Amino acid sequence: MNETKDTGYTTVLKLLQIMTQKGLVDRDETTRPQIYRARYSEEQTQRQLLRDLMNRAFGGSVRTLVMQALAANRSSPEELEAIDKLLERFEGGSK
Repeated sequence: MNETKDTGYTTVLKLLQIMTQKGLVDRDETTRPQIYRARYSEEQTQRQLLRDLMNRAFGGSVRTLVMQALAANRSSPEELEAIDKLLERFEGGSK
């Protein structure tokens, strides 16, 4: 957090306490200072955030979310090829 803005110890501690209450991090109280660890992987967190965003902002529509994502930023040919391959995999290879 200090990389983007100076943050006080108590601010970080309060955020970690809230995240612990919400089940986002685990706290090891057997050592001092206490050690906090993420409960979920980055990929799991991204998927959950994406599900929330899709449901809240796009009415649950994957198609609308993807179309807006593609419209918001110019994709490289490599990214578009990777998206195409992913779609083929989900469609079972049929186009």
